[in-house]
Amino acid sequence: MEPAPGPQEKYQLITRNLQEVLGEDKLMAILKERELKIYWGTATTGKPHVAYFVPMSKIADFLKAGCEVTILFADLHAYLDNMKAPWELLELRTRYYEHVIKAMLESIGVPLEKLKFVRGTDYQLSKEYTLDVYRLSSVVTQHDAKKAGAEVVKQVEHPLLSGLLYPGLQALDEEYLKVDAQFGGVDQRKIFTFAEKYLPSLGYAKRVHLMNPMVPGLTGSKMSSSEEDSKIDLLDRKEDVKKKLKKAFCEPGNVENNGVLSFIKHVLFPLKSEFVVLREEKWGGNKTYTAYEALEKDFAEQVVHPGDLKNSVEVALNKLLDPIREKFNCPELKKLSSAAYPTPSKAKPGEKGTKNSEPEDVVPSRLDIRVGKVLSVEKHPDADSLYVEKIDVGEAEPRTVVSGLVHFVPEEQLQDRLVVLLCNLKPQKMRGVESQGMVLCASSVGEPRQVEPLDPPAGCCAGERVYVEGYEGGEPDEELKPKKKVFEKLQADFHISEDCVAQWKQRNFLTKLGTVSCKSLKGGSIS
Repeated sequence: MEPAPGPQEKYQLITRNLQEVLGEDKLMAILKERELKIYWGTATTGKPHVAYFVPMSKIADFLKAGCEVTILFADLHAYLDNMKAPWELLELRTRYYEHVIKAMLESIGVPLEKLKFVRGTDYQLSKEYTLDVYRLSSVVTQHDAKKAGAEVVKQVEHPLLSGLLYPGLQALDEEYLKVDAQFGGVDQRKIFTFAEKYLPSLGYAKRVHLMNPMVPGLTGSKMSSSEEDSKIDLLDRKEDVKKKLKKAFCEPGNVENNGVLSFIKHVLFPLKSEFVVLREEKWGGNKTYTAYEALEKDFAEQVVHPGDLKNSVEVALNKLLDPIREKFNCPELKKLSSAAYPTPSKAKPGEKGTKNSEPEDVVPSRLDIRVGKVLSVEKHPDADSLYVEKIDVGEAEPRTVVSGLVHFVPEEQLQDRLVVLLCNLKPQKMRGVESQGMVLCASSVGEPRQVEPLDPPAGCCAGERVYVEGYEGGEPDEELKPKKKVFEKLQADFHISEDCVAQWKQRNFLTKLGTVSCKSLKGGSIS
C-alpha cells in the first residue's frame, strides 16, 4: 500500500497543469491541517463534449490528493444565462448531465462513491439563499456584476437582468456548498475575483480559486457546444471521431492553438502518465512518451507527423468514449438524450418512405444557417431586380448567391456587411446564374413593402453557426430536398418580434454572441 501523500505532494497534484491559483498560501495552510474541500460546477446547457475530460482529469487529481470533491449541476445558472436551457428542458438536461458526467468519470477510473453530486435548485430556491441573493444585490454595483460575467454569461445587445444575477449566485454557491475552494476554467476568473471581493461583505470567508487553461478546440479556437466543427460529442460514432480529427487544426511543427496536442497534455497524459504515438515501422515504429514536453518538442521539430498524432489520439479517445457509448446505448438514455436535445428522428417503420428516408421531424436544427460576409455585389447581367453576390461562409471558396434585393437595398449597403445565409438549399439557377444559398431578410407586412437583411450580432465571424434557441444540438441536413418543403414549413413560423429579434415560434435566432435581429421591421416576416 502506497503511503498517503504529504501536503507538498498534495499541492503538486492539485495544482499541476493549472493556469492560475488565487490563494496559494491559504491552500497550503489548509493542506497542512486537513483535506481540502473543493467544488466544480457545470451549467446544464449544451451537450457535454470531449473537452469536459479536461476538468474530469483534474477531479481525478483532486481525489488522488485526498480532497473532498463536490460536483454541482448548475441548472438554475443554465436558465439565467440568457435562457441557454429553456425552462421546459431544464430538468431533462440536468438529468442528461448527471448521467453523462458520471459515465465520463467512470470511463477514466474515478470512483463515484468519493464524490458528492448536488443540483443547484436543491438549495438555491431556499429562503436563506434567496435572502442572501437580495443582501448581495444591495451591495454589488451593476458595473461589477456585468464585468464579472463578461467572459461566461452570453453577451447580447439587450442583456437580461438574469445575467447580472449569475455571478452573485456562483459566489454564494461557495458558502452554501461549504467548500474551501472552487475550480473552473480561466474564463471564470472575473467571477472568482468578484466572489473574493463581495463574500466578505456578507460575513463569509474568501475562498481559494483554481483555474484550468482554456483548451483549444479542433478548429484552433475554444471548444464549444454551439460550434459543431470545434468539438467531438461524447456519443459521436467512431467514424465521426475519425472525420472530425482528420479536419482538426494540427499544422506540422505548430504547437500554438493546437487542440490535438492540448487534449494529449490536459487529458491523456494526466490519466496514463504516458502517450504512445502509433506509426508504421517504416516511419520508425511506435514511440512511447513519458513526458509531454518531449512529445511537444518532437512535434515542433517535425519528428512526429500530424497524421500519426491524430491517429494515436483517435485510438486513445475511443477507448475513453466506448464505455460512455455503451452506457447510452439503452432505450432509457436514448430517449432522455433525444428529449433533452431535440434532433431530427428517422421515419418510423410502417411510415411512408424508404429505408434511407429523410427525417420526418421538421425542426430548425435541420437548417444550415450561417453568418456570411458579402465580399462583392453586382447587378445580375440578365435581371434588373437581382444582385449576384460572393459571400464568405467560412469555406475554402466564397459562395455565389443571387438575391432579389435591388429595389430594397443599395449595393453599397450590402458590400462588406455581415448577413445570415441559408446554406443547405439545393443550388438552383436564377436567370442563368447558379445560386448557392439564400440571404435571409426581414420583410414588412403592409405596403409599401420594405426589406432588410437580417443582422448577426457584432463581432461574429464568417461561417459561425446560427441556430434557434433550444435546437443548438442538432445536425443540419446535408441538402434540403425540395419535395420535402422543410424550409417552407419552418418559414411559416418565422417572424420578427417587437424588439426586432428574428424568431421561430417565439424562440430567438442566436449565434454564440447573441441574438440575430433586423434594423426596424417589427412584427415582420422572414424570407
